[in-house]
Amino acid sequence: MKTSKMMRRLCLAAGLAALLAAPALAQTAYPAQPLKLIVPYPAGGATDTLARTIGQKLQEAWGQPAMVENRPGAGGTIGNSFVAKAPPDGHTVLIGITALIQQPMLMEKLPYDPLKDLAPVTMIARSPSMLAVPLDSPAKDLKSFIAMVKASPGKYNFGSYGAGTSSHIQGALLNMQAGIDLVHVPFQGAAPLVTNLVGGQLASAFIDSATARPHLKSMRPLAVTGTQRMPALPDVPTFAELGYHSFDPYGWFGVFLPAATPAPVVQKLSDEINRIVHLPEVSAKIEALGLQVAGGKPEEFQKVVRSDAAVYAKIIKDANIRVAQ
Repeated sequence: MKTSKMMRRLCLAAGLAALLAAPALAQTAYPAQPLKLIVPYPAGGATDTLARTIGQKLQEAWGQPAMVENRPGAGGTIGNSFVAKAPPDGHTVLIGITALIQQPMLMEKLPYDPLKDLAPVTMIARSPSMLAVPLDSPAKDLKSFIAMVKASPGKYNFGSYGAGTSSHIQGALLNMQAGIDLVHVPFQGAAPLVTNLVGGQLASAFIDSATARPHLKSMRPLAVTGTQRMPALPDVPTFAELGYHSFDPYGWFGVFLPAATPAPVVQKLSDEINRIVHLPEVSAKIEALGLQVAGGKPEEFQKVVRSDAAVYAKIIKDANIRVAQ
């Protein structure tokens, strides 16, 4: 009888020890195989550059290959979907951008829900945007620009780097809040947008800081998005300073895993990428792209993702923005 009770106690103690050790085991065993860093856009862009930089450092730190796979198409949804449906073991990683949380409001059908099917790991970098005009524009600041547009209804336009992109959404928001009627001119990407703004073919454009950085002397920024002024443009106010709201969200580049990935695995990847992005040589590369180094805990990034998604959802709904599928 005593032996039976003792055996039961020993079994219970062993079971409890196993439960307590499980998270630690899951964390130390990861990664157990090569990592796939999925970039849902073509090679050569900022997302791809960040993924390859991080992949190299992960491989050096963990001794496992960290291979970048470009899976472009359908505005990024092909690559996003691939990760959302991947095994939740931490070995298939998404390097995503802000479009990830804008698409559900822009498209009628998506094969995944970014808020339910993906787990935020950490933000790599962030990027404010700016409203800029050509150097020869009569508008010297946002107030005079708004007055100029109001004085000639239907005459002026704003360019974006595509229908449904952040720059389109920001232009629509300015139209609504300022009570103006800038005509939207979408381009296929940021490069032709900048060329047409600098060349004077556009009256204005919303451009992200990474794209604008090499051309700042060839355009006149009037206001920037985000909660703080850009270090490169200390004299240019934020939209919030000028009395406009909902321009606070930054564009971001972030890391995601499938939603069911164990929390210790998410945390381990988050900790390592946070270490990597703050390495001097990596920080310098991020800043050279015109981006701001970010980082942060999974729960902090999740808060940003959900908050930004709510802001964009309201703007897209109020402006009735849709894109073709």
